[in-house]
Amino acid sequence: MFIEPAETQVRTLGAAQTSQLDAALNEIAADPADVKPHATATALRDHQHAGVRIVFYATALGSILIVTYVEVD
Repeated sequence: MFIEPAETQVRTLGAAQTSQLDAALNEIAADPADVKPHATATALRDHQHAGVRIVFYATALGSILIVTYVEVD
C-alpha cells in the first residue's frame, strides 16, 4: 500500500524504474523485519539497494507494507 508522497512518486516512474521497484518490494516482502530501521524514526524501515530506496512500515503481523517514500535512480 502506498501513501503520499510515495503514491505520487510511483506515478512518475518509467517502465524500467517500476520494474526495479517491483523487484525491491518483492525482496522486502520476503522478510520485512530484515530491513534496517530508519535513522530518525524507529517505527519505519529504510531499504536501500541497487538504486532503489523505499521507506516503509509493516503492520503488526507484517502482512501489509505501508510505503511512505520511494526513490528510484
